[in-house]
Amino acid sequence: MSVKPAAPSASFSGPFALGTLSAPDQPPFPGLVVPESRVLDLRTAFRDPALTTRRLFERWDEVLPRLAALAANGTRADTDAGEVWQPLDGLRVHAPVEPRQVFQSGANYRQHVIDLEVAHRAPDDPRTPEAARAEIADIMDRRAAEDLPYVFIGLPSAITGPYDDVVLPSWAEQPDWELELAIVIGRPAYRVSVSEAAAHVAGYTIANDLTDRATVFRRDMKAIGTDWLRSKNAPGFTPLGPWIVPAASVGDPGDLRVTLKLNGETMQDESTKDMLFGIARLVSYASQTAQLLPGDLVLTGSPAGNGMHWGRLLRDGDVMDGSITGLGAQRTRCVVREAS
Repeated sequence: MSVKPAAPSASFSGPFALGTLSAPDQPPFPGLVVPESRVLDLRTAFRDPALTTRRLFERWDEVLPRLAALAANGTRADTDAGEVWQPLDGLRVHAPVEPRQVFQSGANYRQHVIDLEVAHRAPDDPRTPEAARAEIADIMDRRAAEDLPYVFIGLPSAITGPYDDVVLPSWAEQPDWELELAIVIGRPAYRVSVSEAAAHVAGYTIANDLTDRATVFRRDMKAIGTDWLRSKNAPGFTPLGPWIVPAASVGDPGDLRVTLKLNGETMQDESTKDMLFGIARLVSYASQTAQLLPGDLVLTGSPAGNGMHWGRLLRDGDVMDGSITGLGAQRTRCVVREAS
């Protein structure tokens, strides 16, 4: 059984957010959520029974003013005829969008990279932990100034809802958490400059990019390096949401607090200021090779405080509470599924 709050919270910045919700025994629908904990089914409002959240992003410039007007109505007790608002309580909250592509940023938080490098030192490394930290810190500073982001591809099939159970496969020996700020694309972006990149961002949401540390590196092919398929893309390894908050309501995405609690104990609590490469540089870099499409996600990397740092990895029954300033909060429980 999934772990859920008594009622999903409409706590976010700005006048509205987008989500994907469903009533019991009903199909999911794209919802406009207002802080008064009310939801409007946008299929009805737009007179489009096939409407999805992703299709809204395909028309983002056109629909954004209308969403703002609808949200203004939703904050009043007397709404326009034809607008049927319903309470958020009692609805299931799904992942807010189904992206076609997921771009994931690795090694993008200075302190996180330092912690992982120290934790993964070879047994015969002659450096003390302090010396290793100092050396790696210098490398990170040079990298931010001179190098490029590290971006790889994730699978949309790994995405699950913000209150759904997270299934830990029995083969995952070292499952770890990675709470991250996720960018949602609102305009196609191909070979855009850093100065142009912000115009292609529709909004932001929360992602927990789980990783099995034991399978990150290929022991049988060390020259190949990392195996992101195996370590990051099991079904449900990317809890997403609950909401997508428009970019204009977020303020400075370069200074948001990313907090993850494990069974009530704070494990990650860091500002996005610690990112080596900011929002615009990540979007621009990914777009130099691939065309980013509306509804696609760009995950910005995880701050310090992962399980490898604490020496405490995920177990059956663990509950993760993740929040980012202005974007709401997610809560997921870990369950172990034995191999069939």
